This record gives sequence, C-alpha cells and structure tokens, in this order.
Amino acid sequence: MRAAAPGSAAGPGRRMEGWGWALLCPAALLVVAELVWAPDPYGEECRTKTYPPSGPTFKGNVPTYIINLDLPPSKRWDNLIRDKKTELKTVVQNIKDIANTFFPSGKVVDIVDKKIVHLTDTLPYPFNEELKGIANSSGIPLGEIVIFNIFYEIFTVCTSIVAEDKTGKLYHARNLDFGLFLGWDVKNNSWTLTRELKPIVVSLDFQRNNKTVFKSTNFAGYIGMVSGVKPDLFTLTMNERFSLDGGYVGIFEWFLGRRDGMWMGFLTRTILENATSYQDAKDKLAKTRLLAPAYFILGGKKSGEGCVITRSRTATLDIWDLDIQKGTWYVIETNYDRWKPPLILDNRRTPAMKCLNQTTQENLSLPAIYDVLSTKPVLNKLTVCTTLMEVDNGHTETYLRECPDPCSPW
Repeated sequence: MRAAAPGSAAGPGRRMEGWGWALLCPAALLVVAELVWAPDPYGEECRTKTYPPSGPTFKGNVPTYIINLDLPPSKRWDNLIRDKKTELKTVVQNIKDIANTFFPSGKVVDIVDKKIVHLTDTLPYPFNEELKGIANSSGIPLGEIVIFNIFYEIFTVCTSIVAEDKTGKLYHARNLDFGLFLGWDVKNNSWTLTRELKPIVVSLDFQRNNKTVFKSTNFAGYIGMVSGVKPDLFTLTMNERFSLDGGYVGIFEWFLGRRDGMWMGFLTRTILENATSYQDAKDKLAKTRLLAPAYFILGGKKSGEGCVITRSRTATLDIWDLDIQKGTWYVIETNYDRWKPPLILDNRRTPAMKCLNQTTQENLSLPAIYDVLSTKPVLNKLTVCTTLMEVDNGHTETYLRECPDPCSPW
C-alpha cells in the first residue's frame, strides 16, 4: 500500500486501492498455479490405430503436382496455379480482410499492391521470377503474392519428429499448424485461415530431366519449402522459433536495404535442390545467415543421422543429435528451445514425448508416429495437415486433418 503524501491523510479510497492490490496478487498467483498444475482440458490418452487415416480427424488426401525445373521459372507453377487459383484468391482475400480489420483505411493493402511489388526484384533468382509467374497465372497482384509468401516466414507453428527404429531405419514426420491469431470463426469454432488453407495443400514432385530432385508438401502459391525429402539422402522440416529478434526484424531490414540474410523458405528449398548429403545440408542450415530465427529438423539415411538445429538469425545456438548409444532414439521440436519449458498454454512437446516413449523404439513405424501426431493437443485447431516421410526412395504421405471438439485452439 502506497504511503500518503506528507501532510495528507490516507483516505478510504486510497486504503481500498491498497487492499485491492493485496488481494489481486494472491488471486493472480492462484490462477497461474491452476494453469501449471491443472490437467490439460484438451489432452487425451495416446491414440492408437489411427492409421490408415480415417474418421473425424481425417479431412482428406492431397493432390500431387510435378514442378518442372527445366521450364523457365515464370512458367513452372502454371499448371498448379491454374487448378488452385480460386482457392488461393480466397486465402489472399482473407489475409487482406484481416489487415483491413486492423487498418480500416485500406492503406496497408494499397502499400502492398503498389510498394511491395517493387521489392520483388530484390529477391534472389529464380524465386523472383517464379513469384511473377504465379501472379500472372492467378491474376492476383504481385505484391499480394509476395506478402502471401512472407506470411510463412513468421506464422508457422508446428510439431516435427525424427526417430530411428531398432533396425536403424529413420522416420520423419510433422504436423503443419498455421493460422494462429489470423481470424477465429466463432460459428464453426475454428481458425478461418487454417480452414481455408486446407484446399490449397499439395504434394509437389520437383523434377529435372524427368527425374525427381526432391519432393515437398506445400501450399499452392508458396514457393519456399517447410517440409521436404531428397530421395535417399535426407528429409527436412522447418519450424518457427519465437524470439524478440524475430522474422519481423529481418524482413524490415530487407526492406531497408540490408540483404545479407536468406529467407528461410528459400534456404530450405535451395538445400533440398542442391545439397549433396546429410552433412552438407546440416552445415548449410547451421551456417547460413537468416532473416528469421528458426528450427531446422533434419533426418538422414544412416543410423544416428537426425538432429534439431536451433538458429538465431546470425548463429547456431544448439544442435540436438540422435544418439542411440545414449538412448536418444528420437528428437522432437515444436516451437520452443529444448532447454526451456514450453509455454504453459502451448505444451505439445510433453504429450508428444509421452506418446513416443509409450510407443517404444521396438514398435516404431510411420503409422505409430501418425498416432502420436493424432493425439490432442499435438493435433489441434491449427493443424492443417500431417506429413510422413521416409528417406528411402523419397517416400512421402500427406493427409489433411481436423480436430473435433473438445480441441485446443493451438
């Protein structure tokens, strides 16, 4: 309770103010304590036998498209965009509506359409030409296509796993969660953007000379990579890392002319296309300066080849490797540094680890990992799709997901 000013009396109002603070602090502590120790209201026992996908958590399969790298960059995406332009326009309009909600004047969208477009030429080749081609094929203004791609640098919330079974076989899987704080649909109890992204999820087969170079799971219109496999060499996923020195800072620096950092999605795609081995990919992910902090989850072909690389924009903070001899047969990443506890309201790590441990290394398989990724809250209202990968022959499977109520919003 604050002391009365010299020469004045602490009246009833001021005394009540002091009591208010005295009562508020224990009440606030009680709320926090309940959040910490109360059971997760959206949690459940580890799921089993959810594979092959079916039932209420399965929303559907995704189509596959070939991206011909022998074509000029401006033409590579034409077939895909021709099929998906209506759905892509819906997603882009949703993003514009959200921007107009916060800035009703419409100036933000006007800046995107008239100013951002000029920054396209500052992006590295061939990505700048590909973005122009997508704008031409879709009829969506180029600035809006650029912003659509930037969104994935700063709004991707995911769960990624690399695990090794008793025979030394490696598995890589992830839930792609997207749409946090981008419009909650009260009527349908869902994130609006998450729902609208599902129709534009695609599996891509990037080919050169009619041979697969790498495969990925993507959103139509997004030219970076968040999940991919280079057959018989490595698998790769990318998760957002929350940090004060985040993606906004790097993107702002790019706009101001500092362009020595690489866009995360462009880096992962470049590595999937050009890296010659697991170690080559690992070195590039660890050493390249980035526009945004990130987690890179990498799997290889040989026993022990699996890691989570924790990155700031300028440095590698940690590399967590598989180590079978020491009992580390899996690595897992959500969106928090492994040496820190996850956010109380977003603990996907603990239930995922519980379910992996319950599975055991002896019973590990892609269907078993799909069970883990189907268990709430690892599966949540933000989950767009689940991707399963094996490095052998570049095997990939992607399934659209749904999280029936009761379900965590994230």
